[in-house]
Amino acid sequence: MKSIYKSRRTKIIKPVDQLFRLKQQIDFVSEIDQLKEIIRQNSLCSGNRLENTAEHSWHLALMAVTLVEYANESIDLTRTIQMLLVHDLVEIDAGDTYCHDVFANQDKAEREAKAANRIFGLLPTEQGQNYYTLWKEFEDRETPEAQFANALDRFLPLLQHTVAGGSRWQEHKISKEQVMIRCQPIEDGSAVLWQQAEIMIQQAVKNGRLLA
Repeated sequence: MKSIYKSRRTKIIKPVDQLFRLKQQIDFVSEIDQLKEIIRQNSLCSGNRLENTAEHSWHLALMAVTLVEYANESIDLTRTIQMLLVHDLVEIDAGDTYCHDVFANQDKAEREAKAANRIFGLLPTEQGQNYYTLWKEFEDRETPEAQFANALDRFLPLLQHTVAGGSRWQEHKISKEQVMIRCQPIEDGSAVLWQQAEIMIQQAVKNGRLLA
């Protein structure tokens, strides 16, 4: 008996093609395990250690579910979560570029685009293209979903620095102006979170955790 596999799109995939497709997907799943080794510049809220990028992505996805009511516009939550889960996979190759490092940010876009092509290219073509589209949408910050996703991405480190006592800000001698510029896109995705961010930044200056 001839065995066939039928996908959700009703496209018939021959057994040999299915095995190759599965191999590509498993290779991708294995590759993205490296995201757990990419260390970011901000610490956990406890201040006990720096977080890795995989933890950051998980935290953002759960934040989206928890805080979706504060998005400026009605959004597709599932797409937003998908975006948050894939947007930092490029750091496997490009590393975590510190947002306040002017020199490192000069070629950040180029390095991350190259990484996106390689990493998403591990997947079956249509799946890889879908992930690339999600990544690019996040970077362009033009859709309501991307704007809310970026709002969360800027708000979370601010929250972590605040709760942890701002030691990383102090170590890098970060100013209020730098943090304001970094956090400004929050307003595009969530006016409510932006109001909270402004309060947190002002308090950090008052407490001496940020340079005035």
